[in-house]
Amino acid sequence: MSSDITYKKSGVDIEEGDRFISLITPMVKRTFRPEVMTDIGAFSGLFKLDMTRYREPVLVSGTDGVGTKLKVAFMMDRHTTVGIDLVAMCVNDILTSGAEPLFFLDYFATGKLKTGKAIEVISGIVNGCEEAGCSLIGGETAEMPGFYSENEYDLSGFAVGVVDKEKIIDGSNIKEGDVIIGLASSGLHSNGYSLVRKIFFELNKFDVDSDVPELGITLGEELLKPTRIYVQAFMALKNNLEIKGMAHITGGGIPGNLPRILPERVSANIKIGSWPVPPIFDLIEKMGNIPDKEMKKTFNMGIGYIIVVSEGVSRSAISLLNNTGYRAFVIGGIEKGGRDVRYL
Repeated sequence: MSSDITYKKSGVDIEEGDRFISLITPMVKRTFRPEVMTDIGAFSGLFKLDMTRYREPVLVSGTDGVGTKLKVAFMMDRHTTVGIDLVAMCVNDILTSGAEPLFFLDYFATGKLKTGKAIEVISGIVNGCEEAGCSLIGGETAEMPGFYSENEYDLSGFAVGVVDKEKIIDGSNIKEGDVIIGLASSGLHSNGYSLVRKIFFELNKFDVDSDVPELGITLGEELLKPTRIYVQAFMALKNNLEIKGMAHITGGGIPGNLPRILPERVSANIKIGSWPVPPIFDLIEKMGNIPDKEMKKTFNMGIGYIIVVSEGVSRSAISLLNNTGYRAFVIGGIEKGGRDVRYL
């Protein structure tokens, strides 16, 4: 008994996948550093580490996703920025160890591959990699009918960087009297979106196209602002002064992330009002009647990255960061304590 059932008829179009790869190849190649040894389409990505640059190289890796921020992209049918979020969430994490990002891989899974939409996503990943200075050397495009909705997709990313062993930054040199510098976020970044969507779209019946006077733009445009990448901030400082510790402020906010780099017997004092809090956070607090403590432990509250330095170099650090295009503020200091965060 013959059958004309094919893989394509079951929902997976291999030819469309091949066409997608051929279309994204030129943009992906823009990210290639000289160390990349393979072309797009190989079974694996090869990267030749330049050993002349390091005495004792240590590879640093990280993986992350974009979370339910993708739901906002689906609602707006705008897909060019979530790839930047994906790169940012990964490279900002490995950056905290003092690692220079080297290469990146992505995983894109969808119910039905729609080439135009997928190219928009990859373009964002390419832009993020270019900003971070790393190469997009591989990835996986998975078409999974029946598992994902036809109009939805999911993203994961994987970043690898390198740092000399003697230059690893782990917070162990942080001591009483050191200064905490906060780098401005671009907004919500990629955390807290399950709560945000519930507040705006379920409880208050907003739409992504709703004009919000407090924001000056539509709600959807605010929620889709891409996560800031802080690689160039680190590069501006690393050869000019000692960085004692760095923290990527993601889910958990400052109280949940800054203690991860603090040694025993010290705490972080954060000065309330030492940086401008973007209006989106005040709007969330008001619309959702969210307690202040819950806000601080859920969102970045306008600070996307923290750098700890000695008091003597704090002014130089602020100047270098501002000149590199990052808004930076002294937001607190290190005192004796028990590895916690106190707001003053």
